[in-house]
Amino acid sequence: MKTLMELVKRNIKMFFSDKGMFFTSLITPIILLVLFFSFLGKIYVDSYLNMMPEGIEIDSSLIHGLVGGQLLSSMLAVCCVTIAFCSNLLMVQDKVTGARKDLTVAPIKKSILSLSYYIASFLSTLIICFVALLAGFAYLAFVGWYLSFVDVLKIMLDVVLLVMFGTALSSLVNYPLFTSGQGSAVGTIVSSGYGFICGAYMPIASFSPILQNILSFLPSTYGTSLLKNHCTDSTFKALLDEGVPKEIIETMSNFLDCNIYFFDHQVSILVMYLILIGSTLLLVGLYIFINKRAKRV
Repeated sequence: MKTLMELVKRNIKMFFSDKGMFFTSLITPIILLVLFFSFLGKIYVDSYLNMMPEGIEIDSSLIHGLVGGQLLSSMLAVCCVTIAFCSNLLMVQDKVTGARKDLTVAPIKKSILSLSYYIASFLSTLIICFVALLAGFAYLAFVGWYLSFVDVLKIMLDVVLLVMFGTALSSLVNYPLFTSGQGSAVGTIVSSGYGFICGAYMPIASFSPILQNILSFLPSTYGTSLLKNHCTDSTFKALLDEGVPKEIIETMSNFLDCNIYFFDHQVSILVMYLILIGSTLLLVGLYIFINKRAKRV
């Protein structure tokens, strides 16, 4: 255990001292904050206002709070995974510099070494994601805060679980990479494409039925939906109290991907958690198994 903790401390220190990896990991939340909150906010506000039935006066802060919750959940859904790929580049960098060979010369089990990379990447990613979460909360407090204390705790739990998933996925994908170019290429592909397949940039409900069914097999779909549910649930309840018909609320929930369907069967919140946790454990297990069986560094 002491060896594991020392390796974790070493990896975290290496990540934050490497200005290239650290600032690269900050690019995603900064870009998404500017893009989502500055450019997409008004588009979504107009869309939801058009859904409102005539004769019902809605406080503008409610709509802005709903949109803010949607944008916050989308930003977090992307950051929790893409930042993990950036922080996990240390594993690739150690192969490039030869540091991993030096570590394996010592009497350290491969499983301990691989687990140290996972834990360090998880903690580094979590720190950055929580900073982004605080920035998102500040934005919600400005435009319209409707989150309860329980909602905040649920969102924090979602972030932790999604970071665990993102770290497990990045560990498994980055393991066979041996050059900085390979790591950068994988990071670029994930950063540019992940937001679409997880439903962060565009709601999955807006895709074709065939694509919706395909994406329903991906754990990331349910991680994003969990965040969207917990970032908007209290706002939907407030809209219902303001007299917005339940049918309209249901339509908006479907549009937001708060309601996710697996071949026309709605997936419950509990099942979403089970899918996300189960897939994370599976990926971590595969990552450790591959490290133990590997013959080369």
